[in-house]
Amino acid sequence: MGATVIRAYEEDGLKNPTAVASCMKHYLGYSASRTGKDRTPIYLPEIEMREYYLPQFRAAVKAGASTLMVNSSEINGTPVHASKYLLTDVLRKELGFQGVVVSDWEDIIRLHTRHDVAATPRAAVVLAVNAGVDMSMVPSDFSFFILLKEAVQKGEVPMSRIDEAVRRILILKAKLGLFDNPYPEDAAAANFGRPEYQTLALQAAHEAITLLKNDGSTLPLTANTKVLVAGPSARSISALNGCWSYTWQGNDERWYPAGSKTIFDALRDKLGATNVLTTAVPGFDSRDNYDTTALKAAAAGVDAIVLCLGENAYAESPGNIRDLALPDQQTALARAAAATGKPVILVLTEGRPRFITGIAPLMKAIVMAYWSGRKTAEAVSDILLGDYNPDGRLPFSYPRSMGEMVLYDRKPTEDVREVFNDNTGGGYDPLFPFGWGLSYTQFDYSDLQLSSDKLDAAGRLTVRVTVKNTGSRDGRHTVELYTHEHYASITPNMRRLRAFKKIFLKAGQSQTVSFTLDKNDIAFVNERLHTVTEPGDFDVMIGDKTAVFTYR
Repeated sequence: MGATVIRAYEEDGLKNPTAVASCMKHYLGYSASRTGKDRTPIYLPEIEMREYYLPQFRAAVKAGASTLMVNSSEINGTPVHASKYLLTDVLRKELGFQGVVVSDWEDIIRLHTRHDVAATPRAAVVLAVNAGVDMSMVPSDFSFFILLKEAVQKGEVPMSRIDEAVRRILILKAKLGLFDNPYPEDAAAANFGRPEYQTLALQAAHEAITLLKNDGSTLPLTANTKVLVAGPSARSISALNGCWSYTWQGNDERWYPAGSKTIFDALRDKLGATNVLTTAVPGFDSRDNYDTTALKAAAAGVDAIVLCLGENAYAESPGNIRDLALPDQQTALARAAAATGKPVILVLTEGRPRFITGIAPLMKAIVMAYWSGRKTAEAVSDILLGDYNPDGRLPFSYPRSMGEMVLYDRKPTEDVREVFNDNTGGGYDPLFPFGWGLSYTQFDYSDLQLSSDKLDAAGRLTVRVTVKNTGSRDGRHTVELYTHEHYASITPNMRRLRAFKKIFLKAGQSQTVSFTLDKNDIAFVNERLHTVTEPGDFDVMIGDKTAVFTYR
């Protein structure tokens, strides 16, 4: 995904008005903090770092990313802004990155004020620049260049390091054409906000939104259904767009474009004003959005309730929370809605999976809308009314309980519950598994074939499977290929997603989907930190079908 974005940003050439310099962020392991909180310590074994966190940066460097932003946190006790190992040995020497390394917000200063690895502000500058930071990003403190000049004069930072950083910055500016014209080009300004972007935004939201539950074919709703739209997200724009959208936090709706729609607006457009009631008001945190008495009264004359719960927009540290459960007032609203006896369709607008285990059985349908951007409301209404057949897949395992969060690529010992030496199974038990996503049609798999039952180091293996749309609606479907090695020197994962393709099938149509695997697709990082492919037997799993091949 990162490499695709980088190519799209830069492929026209940086001097072209349609290109911008991309920035990889945050290097490295930013999401791996021990507490899950922003800018908090990370303890990351190097084998895990190289298996899960380094490959995407390697791919991004290869794709041609121009700049890189450093992780604000510390890894194994060393702030990344002060890590010469990560910023020079790994990034420069191993990955071959030639571009500009920029600090995150004030993070050089924080080597002194937060991390306590530099006794003075100048020592912080020395640590960061010698580690490999080329440019300091600060909002209002301009001491960096004064301190850096002092450090050079005192011999704490070599002039060769200054030349190196300045050369990288000047090369980037030259590539961008900033010495020829430092201002936005008219051609670039003309590309801003073009109408076709909204079409793309709608399609992106369509393909992201995931149908998690649909008991009794509750969805899609019919065109004459009368609905009550309730909950804090029902009349919120910010809760559909999330952070880093139109503002940093994304929660100030004054700055959203005119014409931005809420879920209530979009459903009213579809069903007509007389068929759509609401108890919701603008303002995610308004007390009126959690009025269970008003909800019960309004539900009396409707056929179904569309309950919009989740999270308002947040970014970085303001998003730190102590409990992953939905707030009590939201779960109370869900229980009140279910108590009306009307079918409840839960629409989740959230930036992470908040626990819904207690209320999920009460909901007739559950739609995961995430923060899908400007056209989220329209996409949700299209899916609820069946004008778009949902095809999103969960990019994570939706956890069932706070005490147990097992990832899909679990180890064998995580896949069982061992009771008195008896393996009872059920170790991986999320509320919804990784890759889950329902449709208004059905897709069946058959005839899984391998081009050979053996693969060698120089060879390639073709995997084919037939997919048929056996339902009554046309739809898109993502075909996922997983592998599992039977035995290895490092405990193998139960499954790893290795490839996927999204296809479109009309009702009754079949298609043969093919994938090609080589040794790199089944490699892993061993205990010596080498990426290797070991001889052995492998399962290939697509849907409910499995085939076996041997690598030698």
